[in-house]
Amino acid sequence: MAGRSRILAVLGPTNTGKTHLAIERMLARQSGMIGFPLRLLARENYDRVVRAKGASQVALITGEEKIVPPRARYFLCTIEAMPLERAVDFLAIDEVQLAADLERGHVFTDRLLHARGQEETMFLGSDIIRPLLRRLVPDAEVTSRPRLSQLSYAGHRKLSRLPPRSAVVTFSATEVYEMAELLRRQRGGAAVVLGALSPRTRNAQVELFENGDVDYMVATDAIGMGLNLGVDHVAFAKLVKFDGISPRRLQPTELAQIAGRAGRYMNDGSFGTTGSAPGLDEELVQAIEEHSFEPLTALQWRNRALDFRSPQALLRSLERRPDRPELIRVRPPEDQAALAALVRDEQVKERAQERDRVRLLWEVCQVPDFRKTLSEQHVRLLKTLFGHLTEGEGHLPEDWVSRQIANLDKTEGDIDALVTRIAHGRTWTFITHRGAWFDDSDHWQERARALEDKLSDALHARLTQRFVDKRTATLVRRLRDGGRLLGAVQTGGDVVVEGQHVGVLRGFTFHLDPTVGQQDRRPVLAAGRRALWEAIPGRLRSLEQDEDDAFAVSRDGRLSWRDEVIARLRRGDGVLAPRVEVLHSEFLDGRARERVRLRLDAWLRRRLRDRLGPLFALREAALESPERGLAFQLSEALGLLSRRSVANALKVLDKPARARLRALGVVFGMESLYLRKIGNPDAQAMKALLWSLWHQGEPLAETPKLGALVRQPEPPEAGLWAALGYVVVKGADRSLAIRADRLEALARDARKLSAAGPFVASQALCRVIRGGPEDALVALPAIGYWAVEEEGAVTFHRRPRRGAKRRATQAQARGKPASGKPATGKARPARKARSDSPFAVLRDLKFGA
Repeated sequence: MAGRSRILAVLGPTNTGKTHLAIERMLARQSGMIGFPLRLLARENYDRVVRAKGASQVALITGEEKIVPPRARYFLCTIEAMPLERAVDFLAIDEVQLAADLERGHVFTDRLLHARGQEETMFLGSDIIRPLLRRLVPDAEVTSRPRLSQLSYAGHRKLSRLPPRSAVVTFSATEVYEMAELLRRQRGGAAVVLGALSPRTRNAQVELFENGDVDYMVATDAIGMGLNLGVDHVAFAKLVKFDGISPRRLQPTELAQIAGRAGRYMNDGSFGTTGSAPGLDEELVQAIEEHSFEPLTALQWRNRALDFRSPQALLRSLERRPDRPELIRVRPPEDQAALAALVRDEQVKERAQERDRVRLLWEVCQVPDFRKTLSEQHVRLLKTLFGHLTEGEGHLPEDWVSRQIANLDKTEGDIDALVTRIAHGRTWTFITHRGAWFDDSDHWQERARALEDKLSDALHARLTQRFVDKRTATLVRRLRDGGRLLGAVQTGGDVVVEGQHVGVLRGFTFHLDPTVGQQDRRPVLAAGRRALWEAIPGRLRSLEQDEDDAFAVSRDGRLSWRDEVIARLRRGDGVLAPRVEVLHSEFLDGRARERVRLRLDAWLRRRLRDRLGPLFALREAALESPERGLAFQLSEALGLLSRRSVANALKVLDKPARARLRALGVVFGMESLYLRKIGNPDAQAMKALLWSLWHQGEPLAETPKLGALVRQPEPPEAGLWAALGYVVVKGADRSLAIRADRLEALARDARKLSAAGPFVASQALCRVIRGGPEDALVALPAIGYWAVEEEGAVTFHRRPRRGAKRRATQAQARGKPASGKPATGKARPARKARSDSPFAVLRDLKFGA
């Protein structure tokens, strides 16, 4: 493309409208081509031209993507992928000052020297290339364009003090992630832009920022290459970068290129430093603000007249030095380094003997390693590619290609794993666009593109999940604005603020959404609290006016309103008077808490009387002494006393007093005194709660399981079981808790049976306590019966009331049972009275009626 044409260089700082001008000039021609430094920029401007001219007239050509309609007239390309063999009326090179770049500069230099449009050629870039451009392209018309907006220095700021719409710039993936984590904690998140991201992932991250989902971006210097972002402020977190050889301080022109991303079009922008980066000196600030820098003194160059007679000849031609002082031979780029590595392989040298094979080897070496490491693994891949392409029909085996792509088709793993996988995937996207290497290149291009898209979407999701909390970002913006937050408490208690779910209001306690990370708690809590203050007064009025059915008490002493716990019971002034303690809530002051307590206390008193009415009736009955004292003891014991414990009180209790107590539901049993009609499950649960609060100071961990008989009762406290209406009896190896009414029934039946002498524990007798013979062996001795094994059978004998222990000891000394019967089990013969006994006279006494 060496024809004579107008050559125009449009130079100036960022945000001067240079790219816009080039596209307008291209579209005014019948055909055109623009080379961009980034695939992302090529794609962005391709979409722009498609909107203007239609997809059928526009082509996109990059190393990894080709969209070339049959009648395409306008070509948007990356600088390396420009089809220079195609004649076009207009041709432009963007960011031409990158000809001085150590890695890719030689490509820009080549286009500067040799790429031309038939009617017009345009070079776009910075003023620093002006002197070299005049010498290298003397026919070029050079014009300058001023920046459309002002760029000013804002000094050093803490990361937490950066204004919205800021881009934080650092130079390693680790540093980018660290800064993004900090911004997530403090500002709700940040978009992330790295050179290692695929264009699809980078676009998705940029869209987060452009759409306002986040107000911050953390990026490497990748944002300096023409990305059109709505950035108002650029903050450098680092001023040193690793350039592939060693760490070095950023050049003033590099700082200016990146800082110039702030303030697009007519909007002014600012730049500064943050984090550990020091402030910039005045001279450097002035140079950036005025875009006044030392001009370039040389451009990178590589010989384009390559010798393909042999691999060694190709290497020698690549190492040729330029013949002009303005040009410097480029440090061996990746493709040249790969060639040098491959020609040392004997198999490669053997196959690369002909010119076509050497040319093919060079094409293989240009397959990029997007990880930028030129690892041994990448060299092995290139060798394998060359080997396959020099066999058979010169195509890559489909089964081998399929396996390579399938090995990358995994979306699990962390961010770094996905970035590495995408880098490999982009390499295969590039390979599949070498059409001559495949039988069906379209199929493999589609498959590689689908893989890259899939991995890119997964990476975007992972980045967003880790570094962006849309909810927090939204709330942080509204909190910062200081306006009223629009919040509501939904029917289920869900708290929604500005359309974002922030938590749940349980009663009067706000519970943060569990999906909120530790780093985001503070802003989300602040938003939830501010919105809830307006909802709490109405909620308090609803509680006071609600029906009793809206309240409940659990078996562990928690009081709830509308199924939400708002208080708990504590030990009060008496066993039947527990204290209500309202749970802490930041939304309830002292007065509001007392309103809640009074409403709950009134409901609780009614609930206790409903569940334990007979106890309150007994306690409050108008009784005389001494039955009043007995009634008080029985109510304090929650309805059950052993007869022995109140024996003295019973001795002085006359029949009328007993009758009054019976009328109140008191049962005078042989073993116990107990109150009827408080044995239903609700009453039992309430009594267990009251007993544990009064005696232990806290609710039971678990309410005991009840029945007529409970074996090995847990917990073993006899006082608790008495409160529940049970008598605990202990045997040699086991314990039983027997319901008081069942034990009384057992005592009555046993007494009837014992009137006829010793008896056995029949099935009918055991059913009285809902147990078996082994349970009778524990229960009957507890109520005054001895068990005696006689001729293989166990019989029960009624224990004498007085002197039983003494007689038992004497009987054992004589080898007889304590019942007074002989060891054989036969009735003991009656003993005759001695005639000289002073009591013998009593034998002859007669008593009248």
